[in-house]
Amino acid sequence: MIQAMLSERTAVPTGIRRRAFALLCLALALGATSAFAAYPDRPIRIIVPYTPGTGIDILARVLGDKLAQKFGVGVVVDNRPGASGNIGTEAVSKAAPDGYTLLMQASTHVTNPALQASVPYDPIRGFTPIGPAAIGSLALVVNPSLPVKSVPELVALAKAQPGKLNYASPGSGTPHHLAMELFKQHFGVDIVHVPYKGTAGAVTDLLSGQVQMMFLPVHVALPQVQSGKLRMLAAGGAHRSPVTPDVPSLADEGLTDIDVDIWYALLGPPGMAPEQVALLNREVNALLANPEVRETLVKQGLNPTPGTPEELARTIETDLDRWTRLIRAAKIKAD
Repeated sequence: MIQAMLSERTAVPTGIRRRAFALLCLALALGATSAFAAYPDRPIRIIVPYTPGTGIDILARVLGDKLAQKFGVGVVVDNRPGASGNIGTEAVSKAAPDGYTLLMQASTHVTNPALQASVPYDPIRGFTPIGPAAIGSLALVVNPSLPVKSVPELVALAKAQPGKLNYASPGSGTPHHLAMELFKQHFGVDIVHVPYKGTAGAVTDLLSGQVQMMFLPVHVALPQVQSGKLRMLAAGGAHRSPVTPDVPSLADEGLTDIDVDIWYALLGPPGMAPEQVALLNREVNALLANPEVRETLVKQGLNPTPGTPEELARTIETDLDRWTRLIRAAKIKAD
């Protein structure tokens, strides 16, 4: 349109028209640069598709507070739980790609599409990868009323009482659910799944004995274990958790072919400006390398993992393929 306006046949000489067009393009380019230079100039919202107090929520709040200090604008954590994380995830996939709506996501990003017939987003094309953030280990815990103190004892009890024991999860298709289904498949035991709408309700009923066991992030389980309200049978995936080095890992107990650790990452809507992605990635990586931030996250059972958008994109693609093949082979389905 601009070219057409300047190309209209008028009495203005051709050379002048060309110079005017060049100046106008320069002005527009400078305006765009100026607009980006001002980013962010208003509050940023980080959507967390799970309930407050979970590992992903703590991670978002720790990083959000530090980013707010760095940018000089508010960073609001917006919890939108439900549908195994699909509600909050879908909201970000449909948000404007202006850098003001972000997603703190977990590895459910790839397990949900593998478990469910359909999800309301494309896990690869529906988002802009910004960067990985942390790895969290799950712990297998039981109510102390259950007469077991090790994984072998739990397996023996479950085999002696098929269908009599139950376990909780924050919802069908969550890593907690998937971890126990893989546990059941590996040991050939029948333990009944009781899904909840979030971690809080599941933990409440686990503590009261309404349900007998579940996989929980280490940072959520540890305070209850230390107070004697829960018993931890195994922690971590392939390796012991640095938070609980005396507790055997799942690999120590024979689950060497299963990695149920949860990865966390920051994403945005599709179509974000590369400059914004680079800025956010750079600042988040700097925070994850900060000793104070690292110490805070490690105490919560989270291992900071800085990285590039390209590395996150590869993780999403490879894990989507890996989990899809594994879940289909084990015939695991979301309830």
